[in-house]
Amino acid sequence: MTDRRGESGTAIVEVTWLTLLLLVPLVYLLLSVFELQRVAFGADAATRAAGRAYVLAPDQVRAQQRAAHAAAVAMRDQGVEIGPDALRVSCAPTPASCLQPGSVVTVSLQTQVRLPLVPDWFGSFEPTARVSAEHRVPYGTFREARR
Repeated sequence: MTDRRGESGTAIVEVTWLTLLLLVPLVYLLLSVFELQRVAFGADAATRAAGRAYVLAPDQVRAQQRAAHAAAVAMRDQGVEIGPDALRVSCAPTPASCLQPGSVVTVSLQTQVRLPLVPDWFGSFEPTARVSAEHRVPYGTFREARR
């Protein structure tokens, strides 16, 4: 006969340690993915809103201001602040023809997302991920030209 008293109670310890070793990284991975998805959704909404605000503006000066404001509001809805140089607007076929019939306005946004639960002792090195979005809005062939 074998004595099994030396093995009693170790299964609960093994399950607890395995759960901690596997569950903690899984939870961190899920938190990071959720954070990236939130910012990606905001960036997509921001480029769509900025493009629409740009083509509906009466002139190019106000168009740039309205696009920047629309993008900031859309990102703020997701809890993200964007810098002034995060949003870029370009026009085709030429940069001067943004609000001309037949032109296409391209709005792009790039931002860095700080990964969650990173302690401050990393110093200046912050693990981040880049999120970018782009949206094209046609001005329309049969619309009035604006300056």
